Amino acid sequence: MAAYDYDLFVIGGGSGGVRAARMAAAFGKRVAIAEEYRFGGTCVIRGCVPKKLYVYASQFPEHFADAAGYGWTVPEASFDWPTLVANKDKEIARLEAIYKKNVEGSGGETFHSRAVLVDTHSIYLVAEDRTVSADQILIATGGRPAPHPALPGHEYCIFSNETFDLKELPKAIMIEGGGYIAVEFANIFHGLGVDTTLVYRGQEILSRFDMDLRRSLHETMERKGIRILCHAVSESVRKTPEGKLDAQLTTGETLTVDQVMLAIGRLPNTENMGLEGVGIELSKTGAIVVDKYSRTNVDNIWAIGDVTHRVQLTPVAIHEAMCFVETAFKDNPTAPDHDTIPTAVFSQPEIGTVGLSEDDAIERYPDVEIYRASFRPMRHTLSGRDEKMLIKLVVDGASRKVIGAHILGPNAGEMAQLLGIPLKAGLTKDDFDRTMAVHPTAAEELVTMYKPTYRVKNGERI
Repeated sequence: MAAYDYDLFVIGGGSGGVRAARMAAAFGKRVAIAEEYRFGGTCVIRGCVPKKLYVYASQFPEHFADAAGYGWTVPEASFDWPTLVANKDKEIARLEAIYKKNVEGSGGETFHSRAVLVDTHSIYLVAEDRTVSADQILIATGGRPAPHPALPGHEYCIFSNETFDLKELPKAIMIEGGGYIAVEFANIFHGLGVDTTLVYRGQEILSRFDMDLRRSLHETMERKGIRILCHAVSESVRKTPEGKLDAQLTTGETLTVDQVMLAIGRLPNTENMGLEGVGIELSKTGAIVVDKYSRTNVDNIWAIGDVTHRVQLTPVAIHEAMCFVETAFKDNPTAPDHDTIPTAVFSQPEIGTVGLSEDDAIERYPDVEIYRASFRPMRHTLSGRDEKMLIKLVVDGASRKVIGAHILGPNAGEMAQLLGIPLKAGLTKDDFDRTMAVHPTAAEELVTMYKPTYRVKNGERI
């Protein structure tokens, strides 16, 4: 048997890579992990965590306004962008240190370096100018915002990575895209007092989500003051003599803003890593193609997370990492389960969803029951805020199994996490009906909607 420096070498120090390194090292394997930027990856450094902190910051104006209905007199508030950025940086630095420490505490070795494959068992560490060897190699390098090099003036645009560290808060911003990143940042900037316009090429924001949620959120965002332009894209971006940006749209309109943010998708980080040299198969988008066990077409090289052609969510990458360790080192082949994944959009109001949308359910099942409730949350009754909550269950009429749950409103993400359990377990609407309600809560609607709002049989609504 060949002697290698490590049993496992992980390339990429994000959530998935760190989890795999920690678990394998704790199992007694000789493990090393290389990260060329900062441990924690997209989620911790420039994604989920700082984004959620900015979401919290952007919600305070509404909290201040709502307080009056509850008897509070709140003095005029002011916001300081540099303070938010600095405090965010402190928290991210704390988390980064924890990620690195967790690997080392489990017995793994960490490298701050770009890692390039030399052959199927050799990795060149650029920062250290040396090559190490490993029996098994795991690629977990994640992804990055998709550029738009064909757009004239794209060099003036920013992406989600840069948005967290802008030197000053813009007075006006145009965000192009209709996915969760674009929608979340549109709400963040609006909440911080920025004149915000969302431009999206599609018919409605948030494709692949339930249409009721998409439409309701769109309407609510516009009532708040966010301008949403669908069926539109930017044709060019030009810098004006005053330092502003003129974004020319396909509609013929020109938007003059301080920043243009592009949120038009993400690409896997697979370039200049030596993948082609060792024969690793890539998809048309550059993602690493893997089998159901996360193994590439090269037997000892594996890949997990956003660098693959599968689901791009942090918890999914972590789940894939745990399955990888079971398969590669514990003689327990375990395929990641990508079915019925709860997810959230931290818009304002936020979205929580798990399972099939109504449209997807209708395509798969001949008889679908829809349970739907729209109401003003109790927290808004005294504040006077004109904002509705939407709760929706999608049920297979034949088996009574709940196959989709969708929520728009306060704490929707928290509800989606809990709803993921009964939907994953395959519980029926009858199980929901037998469950006692917690009153007064918004979530009680999930177990008190006894009669379907409508049914869809063979594609026809009845």
